[in-house]
Order: sequence, then C-alpha cells, then structure tokens
Amino acid sequence: MRNIRTLALGAMMLVLVGACSSGGGKPTIKIGSDGFYESKLMGEIYAQALEANGYTVQRDLGLGTRAVSAAALESGQIDLKPEYIGSGLAYYKGTATGDPAQNEAALQAILTGKGGGITVLNYSPAQDQNAFVVRKDTATQFNLTKMSDTTAVQNQLKWGLATDCPTNPVCAAALKSAYGLAPTNVTLLDACSTPMAQALVKKTIDVGELCSTQPDIAVNGFVVLQDDKQTQPADNIAPLIRNDYLAKLSDSDKTAFEALLNSVSAKMDTSTLTSLGTEISVQNKDVATVATEWLKANGFVK
Repeated sequence: MRNIRTLALGAMMLVLVGACSSGGGKPTIKIGSDGFYESKLMGEIYAQALEANGYTVQRDLGLGTRAVSAAALESGQIDLKPEYIGSGLAYYKGTATGDPAQNEAALQAILTGKGGGITVLNYSPAQDQNAFVVRKDTATQFNLTKMSDTTAVQNQLKWGLATDCPTNPVCAAALKSAYGLAPTNVTLLDACSTPMAQALVKKTIDVGELCSTQPDIAVNGFVVLQDDKQTQPADNIAPLIRNDYLAKLSDSDKTAFEALLNSVSAKMDTSTLTSLGTEISVQNKDVATVATEWLKANGFVK
C-alpha cells in the first residue's frame, strides 16, 4: 500500500507541476557568455530585459573562452549567448569579412547544423573589433581621420602593432594590400593591451592597435581611425539562441521574444558599449548595475 500511495502522490505532483508549467508561464531560459566583462555585460542586459518581460533566467555568465561557451550552447547547457559574429564565424572556420550582414548570414549557415540548430538574431550596431587609434594631437598634426590618411605619412609615424601582426592575415598583409602600409618604425606589442595604450600616452608610439571598445580609448580621448577599406572583420554583437528553446514558445511568444532581443540589440552602439565598459573596468561598477541603468535609460525596464 505504501508503494501505491507513493506512486499516487508522485503522479499528483507531476500533474501539479504540469499545470504550473502549462498555465501560460514562459519556459526558463539559461543564458551564458564568454569570460570577459563586455560579453558578461551583454548577457546580463539580455537577461534583465527578458526578466522584465516575465521570463525566469538562469545565468551562467563568464563561462570562459569562446570554445567553452560555444560548446555549452551546442550541448544545451545554455540556451542563449551573446556572440561577436565575425569572431564567431572565424571560430567555426568561416571567412569573416568587414560586412556584418555577410558575416551574420555565413554564421547562420554554419549554426543551422550545430547543436540541433541555433538561430542568429539581429546584430547590434555595436561592434568590438581591431582598431587603429592615434592621440588627438597626432590626428590634428597629420589630419588623420581614416586609415587611408596614414599612407602618405606612414614613415613619419611610430607604429605600435600586435605581436602577431607580421603573420596575421588581417594585420600586416591586409594593411599592405589595402592601404599600401609597410611602415619602417614599428614596435610590436600585445594588441588591446594596457602597455599598447600606455605607449600611446607616453608618445613612444603614434598609432596603436587596440580593441574598438577598449576603455583606454575613451579615458585618453584617442581617435579611432576609420577602417575605410574594411580590412578588419566586422564583429557586431548578436544573441545566439537554440532552436529547441524557441520551439517551446507559442508563436506569439516567439515573435515577442525575438522582437524584444532585437530591439535591445538595436539600441546598443559602439560608443555606448565603450562608455559602459569604462564604467565597469575603470570605475569598477557592478556589471548588473550597469546593465540595469542602461536598460532603464532606454525604457526596457522600469
């Protein structure tokens, strides 16, 4: 009798749980990200936006490298992650370009066959890519606004380039092919690093290779030179979502879910992402707090 009663109670619990799950509630979503602050910030922004619209979110932010987060998404450990579409495409051995729409389409073609199917939602105007920057005084002295402006004066400038630049196809080869750049005064330093930024400040170099949203750019007022020949892959940010999660949503909820995340992405531009990064990495503000403030300012949460 005890076994029968236990089974009966278990059956009742399943019915109750089923009733709670199907009573108009939205399925819990697991959101992950790469390990660096900017990826965690975007993951937190998407998470809070969804929570404000009735979703329960389980966070697994800061998983580690792209290899770790991609595996987590493909295996179903997480349902959603923010991705830099150019770098994501390169990770899957695709050919990344300076055209974000082309990168998105190529990445989608690959991810359709991964992990049972993964959808790339709309990419943001914001992107974080390799950026060549100068001090304001250098920009003024040589009238520099774009990379092609440096060609004629390249040997009057001291260049700080990435340590792998000589062999990196999107560095030395691309700069020479697109801009005719083969400067003679070059110091090799870690790209997107504090030493590169400090070398610019100290005038050890005049042109430095940083990441486009690196807080040092905003803090020091560096000028980002436009990559007018599009030599660097476009790394706009887009949410990747597992198709099996989307399948759990009703048609109306799926439409609203995608529209919400697309509207959040559409509001994030590169200058804003840079500013938010400064708040986190320079002012030491909490990632969740920065996300909340931005979402409130843009009307996504109250």
